[in-house]
Amino acid sequence: MATTARINSDLLSCSEAYRTASAEADRTPRHSISAVAAVSGLTAHTLRWYERIGLLDPIDRSYSGQRRYSDADLNRLGFLSRLRLTGMPVADMLRYVELARAGDDTVEARREILVQHREEVRQKIADLHATLAVLDYKIDIYSENRQQVPDHRYEPPARAGRPGQYEQQQYDQIDRKKQSA
Repeated sequence: MATTARINSDLLSCSEAYRTASAEADRTPRHSISAVAAVSGLTAHTLRWYERIGLLDPIDRSYSGQRRYSDADLNRLGFLSRLRLTGMPVADMLRYVELARAGDDTVEARREILVQHREEVRQKIADLHATLAVLDYKIDIYSENRQQVPDHRYEPPARAGRPGQYEQQQYDQIDRKKQSA
């Protein structure tokens, strides 16, 4: 696999450009699709798809037709990858990118997309913490009595109500079991 060499000390390597967000990113097309795929963890197919659906602006081409990504492309790709990591649907990512292309008049709409998504991420984190508490409880049971493991059949309550209520019910059930033990 070929890597992109630095042209001078002011230019970032492919991995540095991907990790570093900058409003003044270099727009010189110089990173190959294989280098970008290696740094981002995305496949070349996914990178081409992101370009085709509009998540990335059209990527510049070399004289032989090969894609060449700029540091600015890598900045956007890094941000998009973080949004995907948090579970943002591609449709929402595309809406955000379309608003960003529309200019400064859309700042409030972009902010609202991110605020709503942040709340979803926070809820997922809370759900994971509650699930982790259940796992910790079960591990504790097995650790306390390895010879005679009690048969605790955990029956989760039906999920109803606002998000987080199910997890609170899990915590309450764990506390009741600890108190009765």
